[in-house]
Amino acid sequence: EVQLQASGGGLVQAGGSLRLSCAASGFTFDDYAIGWFRQAPGKEREGVSCISSSDGSTYYADSVKGRFTISSDNAKNTVYLQMNSLRPEDTAVYYCAAGTCRATITYAEFGSWGQGTLVTVSS
Repeated sequence: EVQLQASGGGLVQAGGSLRLSCAASGFTFDDYAIGWFRQAPGKEREGVSCISSSDGSTYYADSVKGRFTISSDNAKNTVYLQMNSLRPEDTAVYYCAAGTCRATITYAEFGSWGQGTLVTVSS
C-alpha cells in the first residue's frame, strides 16, 4: 500500500524557518517524483515544489523560489522541504504526493496523497 506522511508543520513568525518531511512507503521510491502542495483556506491546492527521486531534478513555484529548498534522502525514502524566510501568505496545509515532476507542478499528475501538515506563519 502506497503511503505518504507529511510532518514538521507548526507555528512560526514571519521570517522564520521550518522543515517539512514526507516519509514514503509501499512503492519503489526511485519510480516516482515527490511533490509538495499547499492549500490555504478558501483557496485551491497549489503545487509548491517537486523532486525526481531518480535524477534529482527539482522545480519550484515562482512564489517560493529562493526561499524553499526540496531535497531527497533515498536511503530513508524521505523528501524534505526546507522553508526559509516564511511569510504570512505561506500559511496553509502542506501535502506531499507521488507522481510526475515537471516545471509546472500539476495537481492532476500526482496521487497517493498523504495527510497534510499545517504551517501557520504569524505576522
